[in-house]
Amino acid sequence: MIKVGIVGGTGYTGVELLRLLAAHPQVELKVITSRSEEGVAVADMFPNLRGRVDLRFSVPDQAALEACDLVFFATPNGTAMKMVPALLEAGVKVIDLAADFRIQDIPLWEKWYGMPHACPEVVAEAVYGLPELNREAIKGARLIANPGCYPTAVTLGLLPLVEAGLVDLDHLIADCKSGVSGAGRGANVGTLFSEVDGSFKAYGVAGHRHMPEIRQIIGGVAGKAVPLTFIPHLLPMIRGIHATLYADLANEPESLQALYEQRYANEPFVDVMPAGSHPETRFVRGGNTCRIAVHRPQGEGRVVVLSVIDNLVKGAAGQAVQNMNILFGLEETLGLDQIPVMP
Repeated sequence: MIKVGIVGGTGYTGVELLRLLAAHPQVELKVITSRSEEGVAVADMFPNLRGRVDLRFSVPDQAALEACDLVFFATPNGTAMKMVPALLEAGVKVIDLAADFRIQDIPLWEKWYGMPHACPEVVAEAVYGLPELNREAIKGARLIANPGCYPTAVTLGLLPLVEAGLVDLDHLIADCKSGVSGAGRGANVGTLFSEVDGSFKAYGVAGHRHMPEIRQIIGGVAGKAVPLTFIPHLLPMIRGIHATLYADLANEPESLQALYEQRYANEPFVDVMPAGSHPETRFVRGGNTCRIAVHRPQGEGRVVVLSVIDNLVKGAAGQAVQNMNILFGLEETLGLDQIPVMP
């Protein structure tokens, strides 16, 4: 059994992680931390976990965390980086669901996240935890930077095109929409029901923190800097991300459908849908699957890729569990075989 600790178990990502780990046959939950909810039973805060999790929230204790095999951080940005070096020194593996270790360029990270990095010397060894791209590196990692939700949907959607060198890399566009759970569980006027219901808006048009993350990954695959345009939008729903991706063809492909089907043929959590499909966010709600459809409108020179995920599962907690399975040599799908919920 893998002895697991979770730092920050009270947010949407934290409770989703608890939901998945509580049912995982190879996990023993040892500690769940929350400074604000110390002593509160997890099942009292999250009744969906009654009978499945009997722990209480506790303040972070270094000794208790160092007794774990693996510690997940489901905390705000800037928290994990203060604790990770000591955990790594103690031989504990770490998966960070926040952004502390995603961006390799430290000055760039500090610019976008507005704080000095507490352990820049550790960032270089962090493995970006997108299994469809970095599976072999994940297997031997000590520290995994779990990808952001938007970057997961965008990267999986564009990856086959970029790897095959088929598109003009100077004019990639990611037009993305997310449910309000992506903003976290904290009180915020902009995500109140009365503010979002019946409305739809773009945000972060001048720049969003996930943009440099996406550019880093796509640029790494392409072997050069890629000036991708990324615009996020807020939808009046709880879960889900829909990414509509635009790319101009630089070379004529034999078959875009075949390209995607072959690239993801052995990926358990990427479903390339039949030609002409239009995946919806409800097709992945509660599941760890990314569903993709590729289109070439009117047969012209532009490719449109539709990519959908549940932002709390494949976009966060589910992908973290997927990374854990790879890291500990387990079947990659273990504990992640939930069928998405409809309606």
